[in-house]
Amino acid sequence: MSGRKEGEVLEVHQRRGRTYTLRFLAYGERRYLTLGCETEGWDRGRAEEELANILADVRRGIWVPPARRRPARGDSQTAGAPKEIPLFGPFAAGIVAARRGQVSADMTRLEEWALSHLNPSFAEWPVPEIDAEAIDEYRVLKVRESEERAAAIERGRPWRNDHGQALRPLSPRTINSTIDHLQRWLGVALDYRLVTENAAAGKRRRLKVPPIRPVYLDSATQIEAILEAGAELDREPGSRCSDREAVLATLVLAGPRAIELCHLLWRDIDLANSRIHIGRSKTQAGLREVSIPPLLRDVLAAHKARAYRGDPDGLVFPNTRGARRNKDTLRGGVILAAFKRADEILARRGQVPLPKGLTAHKLRHTFASILVACGTDPNSLMAQLGHTDPKFTLRVYTHLMARSPEERSRLKALVRGERVVAVEAPGPRPLELDAYERPILRALAERGGRARRREVLAAVGEELASRHTQVDLETLPGGEPRWKPRLGKARQRLVVRGQLARTPRCAEWELTDRGWAKAPSVASRRRGASAARDADREQAAVA
Repeated sequence: MSGRKEGEVLEVHQRRGRTYTLRFLAYGERRYLTLGCETEGWDRGRAEEELANILADVRRGIWVPPARRRPARGDSQTAGAPKEIPLFGPFAAGIVAARRGQVSADMTRLEEWALSHLNPSFAEWPVPEIDAEAIDEYRVLKVRESEERAAAIERGRPWRNDHGQALRPLSPRTINSTIDHLQRWLGVALDYRLVTENAAAGKRRRLKVPPIRPVYLDSATQIEAILEAGAELDREPGSRCSDREAVLATLVLAGPRAIELCHLLWRDIDLANSRIHIGRSKTQAGLREVSIPPLLRDVLAAHKARAYRGDPDGLVFPNTRGARRNKDTLRGGVILAAFKRADEILARRGQVPLPKGLTAHKLRHTFASILVACGTDPNSLMAQLGHTDPKFTLRVYTHLMARSPEERSRLKALVRGERVVAVEAPGPRPLELDAYERPILRALAERGGRARRREVLAAVGEELASRHTQVDLETLPGGEPRWKPRLGKARQRLVVRGQLARTPRCAEWELTDRGWAKAPSVASRRRGASAARDADREQAAVA
């Protein structure tokens, strides 16, 4: 059986005496069979003999699992005949074994962990005897155990597990998690009609969990520091890992879950069309397509040039042995080291360090903050994150929508690839060139489609006077304020787009037909001006 035990005899001490149970493999499944107790004539030797007989029948393919007999209502059970009532330990272990292969390996490990806490209290209990009082006693016992662990740590002699690792105190959330698993297994017992109610259901069986301080990373300063930390770690001599910057940039700028990132293949990344296809997720909504911003595209292109070996089914972010990472190795090998280095970078600059409690999943919140800063609507935000409920998305990320315009502009610049050394308080910036284009078109349209440069300057300067910053009004060495040369650059962009005619810079500026189409609010004035010109021509012809 490939080194695995075919079967074994388990001894369980109950109120009626020692009971013998068989655990064995049959037809690819883990089976449990209760034989009986000492008062019925069972002993260790007889149980092992019965196990040998059953295993022989299994090998010949003639063993048939005994059917569970349930007496009909009103039937009285035969006197002295023991009722087959499973014990919690074998019952829960059987459920975990049966689910193996149907759930993820992480879920199986989590269930086994929960059993390690529950079995010392309930393994020898018949399933129907686990009531609310027993669960309350278990909860009190775990609280006391947590206090004893904390006291041992304070004495400098912490409790340790079989691997020599120090045991930390159990949080209320951890204790509640074990009760959640107990509730799930008792729910199965309820389905099998082994119990009449699920004693672990309800808030009264749980500890009150104190609220957790939310952890947000939505500052361009801190995001830049994290990306720089990854790049520094990649460049360190002797570093066996060269994809930290790419991993961190993907988590921050594309928002995959840790397990989704670990399963990314090169065929999932479409750099030509700036898209990432998330093909494996914990929910159906998680199967999605994410747009790649310019900064992430540059980072992934550089990573692909270094790491791609021509196999589209190759992993994008494998470990140093070429195998798939998991969320634990991702956390230990990349995330924690990068966060530590980012704190060092921020400390050197005299800036606020990263918030405590930051994890890879919190970087999804960062991705959401970037989307909100760039003006993404709630439905698109929900689709990019792989959520199913827009109300949930808004409830979780409401705080991201109350951000200063300066921080929004910095995040926009970050995703465009304008990475600079962050400063604590960004100074005033000149108006974007886009802000000048429509006033230019409007000024020309109001003047019949043609005007001298100085007339356009006066009209645009009057319209944008309230929006000009100190940088715009700063006098340049030539004697003009900064905004006037920038107006000339905006005019040149309109010329390239075909909205203004190509004329000397100091001559008259003239709208083209395409420019008129971009100034619809004055289209009627254009028609009036054209009519006036036609009338002038007619009068001249008559004269």
